[in-house]
Amino acid sequence: MPRIDLYRNVHMGQRARLFTLAVELGAADISRNGAAAEQADRCLAMTRELREHADHEDTYIHQLLRERSPQAADALEAEHVRLDAAFAALDDRARDLPGTPADALPEAQHALYLALGEVISAYLAHLHLEETVAMPALWQYADEKELSALLAAFRASRTPEETLTDLHRMLPALPPTPRAAIVRDVLDNTPGPAERTLASVSATLSPEQRNRLGHDLGMAEV
Repeated sequence: MPRIDLYRNVHMGQRARLFTLAVELGAADISRNGAAAEQADRCLAMTRELREHADHEDTYIHQLLRERSPQAADALEAEHVRLDAAFAALDDRARDLPGTPADALPEAQHALYLALGEVISAYLAHLHLEETVAMPALWQYADEKELSALLAAFRASRTPEETLTDLHRMLPALPPTPRAAIVRDVLDNTPGPAERTLASVSATLSPEQRNRLGHDLGMAEV
């Protein structure tokens, strides 16, 4: 049975959506009516989500990390200075974009794109530290029962709507085997028709991913 990894799957989803946002922001037709506000809102939503994710980690993971491996916890906290500055800079650019005069929009769009790139750069380093320093420290100094309890506490804190959002963000970025394992667990623990739950959970998957998921679960095509 694989070890409990508190970071891996959710981080894969975050990377995928950050990269997608960067590509789509860079290529957006900013002259289209409403496009500036749309792109600004997407950037603001992303920083809001990343801050909420950090709060969840602080609440459910990093207190234990601080107790068992203070050096690893110190390393994570040092990353927050750069991250907070990058988030604030992106938010400022995003809020200014919709009010930018038409002739200045292309440069403002590119400035927002660069600010997003700085967020991605800082955030990738942060994720790498969590995955290669913090998680190994937790494996070394905490047992499976403690890690399982942390995961269970976080899941219990989420509403059904929040859980579904979490799955929609994460599942498209995962390989077939862990994706199927997560969905199988959801099906086993959700009352009601399995087909309805499966359709809801798989809503953000591509047709190819849905077909593979149905095959892996031994169910009809999703």
